[in-house]
Amino acid sequence: MSSDPLCAIDHWVPICATLDDVLPIVAVLLGFQVLVLRRPLAHPRRVLLGLGMVLLGLAFFIQGLETALFPLGRLMAAQLTAPELLGAGDAASARGGAPDWDAYGWVYLFAFAIGFATTIAEPSLIAVAIKAHQVSAGTIGTTGLRVAVALGVAIGITLGAFRIVSGTPLHWYIIAGYVAVLVQTAFAPKPIIALAYDSGGVTTSTVTVPLVTALGLGLSSNIPGRNPLLDGFGLIAFASLFPIMTVLGYAQLTALVARRRREPGRTGN
Repeated sequence: MSSDPLCAIDHWVPICATLDDVLPIVAVLLGFQVLVLRRPLAHPRRVLLGLGMVLLGLAFFIQGLETALFPLGRLMAAQLTAPELLGAGDAASARGGAPDWDAYGWVYLFAFAIGFATTIAEPSLIAVAIKAHQVSAGTIGTTGLRVAVALGVAIGITLGAFRIVSGTPLHWYIIAGYVAVLVQTAFAPKPIIALAYDSGGVTTSTVTVPLVTALGLGLSSNIPGRNPLLDGFGLIAFASLFPIMTVLGYAQLTALVARRRREPGRTGN
């Protein structure tokens, strides 16, 4: 954090923190421009204006996380794990015993819904889907890819919530998931493999990560016997892994349908 007295004022803390994060990037870009390329900066006023907008945008985003998204995720997790919502069948959990995993149906439903909704709204996924549609000459549908990725994230977050509730080891799911991905990769159409692997990364961005992280920490903080440090993290790994599986599955299903349509007697001729 900067030592500037201005940064001690609460309203300026997000901007100062953002400035500290962005300055190394600016130093690298300007350093290469001046020392390596040895050319003047084109449109310096426009660059400075854009840099100012980036600083303000990131500062507002960070403040929004602290003010709304993180508290909202923790609040939803606390409300969904409240003993009165779980019902009398989870009385042991209310007394501090081990949680009964099948009593947390609303938690799983919320995890699925929030995983699907945040992924559909993810700007990075929209950008990748548009580019994939363009370079594939329309063979990869923008909506189909986004829905496939969103379903993967939704399933992954739901399974991750179940892992937190049940207390089972994280590596069991991750190892089994990547084994399944390796098997799918051997049979999936080659043009879709790289895109599927990228789809697992673009989902964990500005919209998805804050809510999913807050959900995991909230669940582990409110479920008896869970440790936020040991159990609260790991949902992002699920959100990165399962979209690879669903996109590969979507490609395999699409290829199978296309082959059947090309078979004699199925074209209608």
